[in-house]
Amino acid sequence: MLTIPNVTWLDLLCLTGVGIYLVKQVNIKKNPAPYPPGPRGWPLIDNILDMPRIKPWLTFTEWGQKYGDITHIEVLGRHMFVLNSSKTALEMMDSKSTLYSDRPVVPMAGELVGWKDSMAFLPYGDSFRQQRKNLHRVIGSRAAVNVYNVVEEVETRRFLKRVLAKPDQLQEHVRHTAGAIILRISHGYEVKENNDPFVDLANCVLANVSQATAPGAFMVDILPFLAKVPAWFPGASFKRISRKWRETLEEMVSAPHKSVKDRMADGAAPMSFTSNLLEGRDMSAEEDHAVKWSAFSLYSGGSDTTVSAIYSLFLAMTLFPDVQKKAQAEIDAVVGPDRLPTFTDRDSLPYTDALVKEVLRWSVITPTGFLHCVTEDDIHDGYYIPKGSFVMPNIWFMLNDSRTYANPSQFNPERFLAKDGKDPETEPRTMCFGFGRRICPGIHLAEASIWISTVMSLAVFDISKVVENGIEITPNVEPSPGTISHPKPFKCSIKPRSATALGLIEQEANY
Repeated sequence: MLTIPNVTWLDLLCLTGVGIYLVKQVNIKKNPAPYPPGPRGWPLIDNILDMPRIKPWLTFTEWGQKYGDITHIEVLGRHMFVLNSSKTALEMMDSKSTLYSDRPVVPMAGELVGWKDSMAFLPYGDSFRQQRKNLHRVIGSRAAVNVYNVVEEVETRRFLKRVLAKPDQLQEHVRHTAGAIILRISHGYEVKENNDPFVDLANCVLANVSQATAPGAFMVDILPFLAKVPAWFPGASFKRISRKWRETLEEMVSAPHKSVKDRMADGAAPMSFTSNLLEGRDMSAEEDHAVKWSAFSLYSGGSDTTVSAIYSLFLAMTLFPDVQKKAQAEIDAVVGPDRLPTFTDRDSLPYTDALVKEVLRWSVITPTGFLHCVTEDDIHDGYYIPKGSFVMPNIWFMLNDSRTYANPSQFNPERFLAKDGKDPETEPRTMCFGFGRRICPGIHLAEASIWISTVMSLAVFDISKVVENGIEITPNVEPSPGTISHPKPFKCSIKPRSATALGLIEQEANY
């Protein structure tokens, strides 16, 4: 009878460590410069035990305070550099973007779950450039995004009505609206009012990938050879998880794309990102594949991040009523009580614009960003960064760095306004949307969605703490784990500001 030895993860780590140690001894060479400082690793397994799994950005911040702006660790022969300075991140990933724009192979999310064809995971090359070109045509500038202002405004008005009807389901309303806007743009699809199959499917897919890409969440990302083990192998539950997540992803990528092609064949497809790329072209399977994944990249890159920011706005307004009152006073003075704000008011509302920036700084959407991979050896600030290394920007610390922001723990939109002869503080968009050639291509669309949600919501709603049994409930600021972080669910009171505001909310919103 075949018996399976009782193999533990520690056994595998030790065996892997021994193998890597022997390889190092064979291939040992003198580096042209020292590595940056970092925590001292263990024999054979290097820094594998130092890798944090819970709120990794806080551990990375401690490393930065101890070791400097670049921290070096080594995990089973793979070098990783954590950046704790926006200046350093811009110097490396913007100024030297040809070296720092690749993506590493991510075994769990990319290979096993199947995200490797999405633009965020693609290696820097022809496929990446084609998808980025496709997206740039549609949302690559503020002028291009303005085409979708009506969609944004109408869906946000519908959002106000949903919140009015069921304020206790705020997070669901935010998700529904973000999905409605992106699906309308990407596939010309108008979502159902309740339980829309594509919105529900997309939310599931995005929650899965956030878990799959969280630093240290899956051992297969540290020991890639585990991808080859069978699902019955002890400790290989990740294989069963990835199979389930892959099926959900494939359905989300293919079903909306097929829907567009079917409607085009019937002559009934509304204008959309997908229909524009498919129109009048006899496409090869490879070209069709690129269009399908470009559209999905548009959705996946824009919806979940927007959800996090808008939900964070309501949390901030619950906690900081004085800021809310200042924004409402500006909106009242510029817009007046007889209509809802629109994008035409944007340039006349500087405090509200600064409020959106402060939300992006205060509640960091991607605390540790996405891994970059180095394509050639580099020496930066006298330190050796070898080819194939991983580079991780600690965006959370960059947006909470007292060298960049005065009193970073304070929620203060005025930091982004010129005042008393002082220049505004650094725009958070230079960090929170990524770096170099990997910067989010949907930055203008995301900013527009967050802004219109902010200004319309504050025009008609008062947001405050809930009172239960005579006691005011103060929400905790607790970010969720995952690559894309959200505030954990919280309670707040959302009520119309006046009878006039109630009337504006109840007006019909039609395309």
